[in-house]
Amino acid sequence: MDAMIRSMTMDDYDQVIALWQASEGVGLDDVDGRPAIEGYLRRNDGMSFVAVEGGRVVGAVLCGTDGRRGYMHHLAVAGECKGRGFGGALAERCLAALAERGIVKCHIFVFAANVLARNFWTKRGWKLREDLVVMSKDTRG
Repeated sequence: MDAMIRSMTMDDYDQVIALWQASEGVGLDDVDGRPAIEGYLRRNDGMSFVAVEGGRVVGAVLCGTDGRRGYMHHLAVAGECKGRGFGGALAERCLAALAERGIVKCHIFVFAANVLARNFWTKRGWKLREDLVVMSKDTRG
């Protein structure tokens, strides 16, 4: 792995959103727009990361906490860079950042049909929670 992993900033936004849009299994909506991501990074300073190779973002992950639990969102690696350790390194940086803040548990959201992502996480020791379901509601109405 020759990429540098560093904290994500808003200067990375255009490359990161393009990476996520090109990544199968990443679900985006209006909460991934520039203002929402800027607020997320501000509230969770130094917890989201990018992998940069040759001046280009080749991997990215959002990470944050509600003060009790950690959450990772949208971990993605550019297709030509998969299998080189970027995804695992990004996830480990997030876990370390959470641990530094005293957060002892992290959750991720993976689409049930995304077998590649489920295998990626399972190989790294993540456990499927079959006792929970995710429910969502739009707060705008």
